[in-house]
Amino acid sequence: MARALIVGCGCRGRLLGERLGAAGWAVRGTSRQDEGLAAIEAAGIEAAQADPERPGTLLDLVGDVAVVHYLLGSATGPAQELEAIHGPRLQSLLEKLVDTPVRGFVYEAAGEVDPALLAAGAEAVEAAAATWRIPVAVLTEPIADYDAWAAETAELSLRLLSPGG
Repeated sequence: MARALIVGCGCRGRLLGERLGAAGWAVRGTSRQDEGLAAIEAAGIEAAQADPERPGTLLDLVGDVAVVHYLLGSATGPAQELEAIHGPRLQSLLEKLVDTPVRGFVYEAAGEVDPALLAAGAEAVEAAAATWRIPVAVLTEPIADYDAWAAETAELSLRLLSPGG
């Protein structure tokens, strides 16, 4: 059984987690807030407090994870924090993932965050894939149907672990 880590496990992340769980995955979801943790647990997902602005809090959670889903395309917060989590903090996380069991990375490059930040994050993810040969997927399409998105992303997660990614 594979394990997924969903960073930014809000309503869409919980829907994805439920889909992955139904497919036999063990799923862990993160939130920075206690109320987010309660919602994650209520969805039947293992909840963990972590902050993408502090990559070490995420790295503490990947020791048994096959695929990381970085679903922060619609994250909110101060501009400098959003710049960090889609820029240097993301790059730091990617650099350190090479020394973990993680074998796939899904980056959400669509959402309400400044498109330039999302594009820069997507470039960092693609560069990490080329450098360390970790299969990645960059989600660039706006989400019109959450159920269809969750089903497609869950299937994509499984393909990342297949030979040839």
